[in-house]
Amino acid sequence: MAYNVFVLGMDPLVEEQLQYIPHASNYNIHPLLSADELTHAPEYDVAALLAKANRILDAFPEKVDAVVTCWDFPSSLLVIPLRQSRGLPGPTLEAALRCEDKYWSRVVQAQVMPEAVPPFRAFDPFADNPLDDIDLPYPFWIKPIKAYGSLLGFRIRNARDFRRALPRIREHIGRLGRPFEYFLDQADVPPEIRKVSGYHCIAEGIISRGRQCTLEGYVRNGHIEIYGVVDSVRDVRHRSCFVRYEYPSDLPKKLQARLIADGERIMEAIGMDNSPFNIEFYYDHARRHIWILEINSRISRSHTPLFQLVDGASHLKVMLDVGIGRPVHAPHRGGDYPVAAKFMLRVYKNAVVERTPTATEIEAAKQKFPGSLLEVAVEPGMLLSDLMNQDAYSYEIADLFLGAQNRRQLLDHYQACLQMLPFRFTDPETNRIIYRTEAA
Repeated sequence: MAYNVFVLGMDPLVEEQLQYIPHASNYNIHPLLSADELTHAPEYDVAALLAKANRILDAFPEKVDAVVTCWDFPSSLLVIPLRQSRGLPGPTLEAALRCEDKYWSRVVQAQVMPEAVPPFRAFDPFADNPLDDIDLPYPFWIKPIKAYGSLLGFRIRNARDFRRALPRIREHIGRLGRPFEYFLDQADVPPEIRKVSGYHCIAEGIISRGRQCTLEGYVRNGHIEIYGVVDSVRDVRHRSCFVRYEYPSDLPKKLQARLIADGERIMEAIGMDNSPFNIEFYYDHARRHIWILEINSRISRSHTPLFQLVDGASHLKVMLDVGIGRPVHAPHRGGDYPVAAKFMLRVYKNAVVERTPTATEIEAAKQKFPGSLLEVAVEPGMLLSDLMNQDAYSYEIADLFLGAQNRRQLLDHYQACLQMLPFRFTDPETNRIIYRTEAA
């Protein structure tokens, strides 16, 4: 008999990847709320979303075996009450918040690995003089305590940078801050943590040297397992922006073992159980020093095709099995390629979208590079500043997933794909072309 699994915010990429997991027929996959409702809504009414999801689940005529998601907030926290009310495996709300709340997470991390945590301060961006509460040397980084993908994150070099960032934070922080308050109100939060609301920000010392990577893992019945390490590569000119994720990591094996041991220590302190997770680390080569960046209480959707290309199945299977409460058997190196990457195509100034690849062009790239996958976030006529969930320094226009025999070939295939997948953008004032991927 197949398991009935409800997936919050299932989109075409996740739906496709689920078809290729081992023994896919053992799972009946059901969508629960749309990706648009959970990722691109201008605001989130948590009570209304929970009520709608509960109505769908209550009306289902069979047993519900799992409720899962690979999306960030609010999905990452919405799944918790949906599971708890049905007696399904999952972490406590408090454990998830110790990952999701950037300030609370830093407090816990500093208790376990103080040497790996940059100096940090919480501050209220609506205070009369919020800069007075940040006794950190310049430069430092600021971001809301609940954000993702560098949303409303700013590198602050001086007081002028801070003053320029503040109006944008004040205008937009409520989109995630308001629904995050809902979950803080439902949880048993220590008073010193609860003083920092969903409308607060955190300032942190800059971590900028070395290599960044993400550990993907899970906890089941108290056992912590880390099964994959993914490298995060930043733009050499725009250090605040990622240009690709590569799997598997090419960091030295001894360093990976050290990171895994540190990750296990952190997750034990967080108190997470019966949940996937990922932890982002930074390694400073010169000082041989490890820094913790952040923890997420879910798998990374961005990594799913990478595991498919290299391991033969995405780690969505880990998400399903942990959600059901089954023993987990993560696929390993059974894919078609030794290495894979997600390339993030970015434009670094506002522009009008003039051209995107056609379905025929995308199919031609798939035929030439088997396993490739393109997700396009824009359409002709769109102004890039209308894109939601973007960082402060760029616009992510598309994501390209590729596999290859080695990293050199991976980059070569990427350049070839850019020529086959033409994008074109113009300046909104002059109509001059400012970025294109195809040859002029």
